[in-house]
Formats: sequence, structure tokens, C-alpha cells
Amino acid sequence: MFKITLCLLLFSSMHLFSDAHESPSTNRVLQFENKYVKVWKTLIMPNQPLSMHRHNSSRVIVPLKGGTLQVIEQNGREHDLEFREGSALWLEKDPPNQLHADINRNSYPIEVMVIEVKSE
Repeated sequence: MFKITLCLLLFSSMHLFSDAHESPSTNRVLQFENKYVKVWKTLIMPNQPLSMHRHNSSRVIVPLKGGTLQVIEQNGREHDLEFREGSALWLEKDPPNQLHADINRNSYPIEVMVIEVKSE
């Protein structure tokens, strides 16, 4: 019985240890929302592409940890967005039916606050 209990303890502690050391992933966390704006914090990890999507509203981006984001449009065109820490950036809503993907090609995460305008 002691051996079984010891094995279970070791297994559960190994599981907890491995979870604590998983690498972070790209994510978006809602910070605030009202009838005028929606605000979220986004962490964009290196080489974890964001799938094709579109932005239906204009938004302000405030970089907390800057970097260059590669934007790949559905039609194959590419351009870079430069995020400089502490410098806000205005981005218009995307044209109708236009999708794009984003890739952080830096060796470090990009972290931004996004303030999406709801009343357009």
C-alpha cells in the first residue's frame, strides 16, 4: 500500500511540475467592456500564427512590449506593423470580406492593449 501511495504522490507532483513549466501561448484576455468600447490585452508569442480573421471595428493599439508583427492578407499581400512601447497606434476596421493572419517573427512576445471602438 505504501508503494502505491508513493507512486501516486510522485505522479501527481510530476504533473503539477510539468504544468507550471508549460510555455505560454498566444492569448487574449478581456479587460473591460461597455457600450462604447471593448478593451483586451493580447499576448502574441513568437512563431504562433494567428489564424485568418478580420476586425469589424476600428481600434487603438497600445503596445506594452513592442515588436514587429507580420500581417498576411487573404490575397497574399504582406506588410509589417511596428509596435513601439508606449506609442499608441490607430487601425481602421478591415474592408468588407477581407481576412488576414498575423505572425510575430520576433524572438520575444509582443504584448498590446487593444481598445476597440463599438459606436461606428
